[in-house]
Amino acid sequence: MPEWDSAQYLQFEEERTRPCHDLAARIPADLVGSAIDLGCGPGNSTEVIAARFPRASITGLDSSEEMIGQARRKHPEWTWVKGDICGWAAGDEQFDLVFSNAALQWVGEHARLFPRLLTRAKVLAVQMPGNWDLPAHRMMREVARRMGFLEGVREWYTHDENFYYDALAPHCSRVDAWVTEYQHVLPDADAIVEWYRGSGLRPFLQALTDDASRERFVEEYREAVRKEYRPRANGRVILPFRRLFFVAVR
Repeated sequence: MPEWDSAQYLQFEEERTRPCHDLAARIPADLVGSAIDLGCGPGNSTEVIAARFPRASITGLDSSEEMIGQARRKHPEWTWVKGDICGWAAGDEQFDLVFSNAALQWVGEHARLFPRLLTRAKVLAVQMPGNWDLPAHRMMREVARRMGFLEGVREWYTHDENFYYDALAPHCSRVDAWVTEYQHVLPDADAIVEWYRGSGLRPFLQALTDDASRERFVEEYREAVRKEYRPRANGRVILPFRRLFFVAVR
């Protein structure tokens, strides 16, 4: 599988971090003295937590050595842990805040995982993509189907907002849940492809066994994106991106 690439991911750091700010702003500040960022990547989301809760002790966890290395070099004063989210969830270390920005879509069994994460925290705050049926994702599946490998792709594990409310509400004093569809303005349609190279295209590239097939897939996807996302009057394109948010207080 292509390794996580922090430089690729951070090409769109401002757009990727904006939902993180929106999530952090809804967390009750008086409840957070310690926080862990699950799926912290290169630490951009962790920086948001630290700014929101400047007195809190900060930990970041990610399965990618490259991402953790980038985060540690930038912020050696915080604790960085290489590990997977399911393994961490099975433990018993407690934090005031368990935070995850655009990471839990890569982890399965959400009906069990979300209540389990809540047992590790006073507050569980999660943001995940919710744009399964928007054109950029439909076209990934369409190209994979044409190339004959769709069944080998492990896509995002996400459900609708009602699923998560039902999973969390029995274990909480309150759940704050909302949906936002961002309208990201990007330079051109090719930028949409670069956006997804750092995230949503990775399972499709993983399912292919050689570089030539991966390049063919990317080029067919690029052509489909160019047809769907036409330039606006100023030459730029708009990428709608729907995201799910949950702040659960135990």
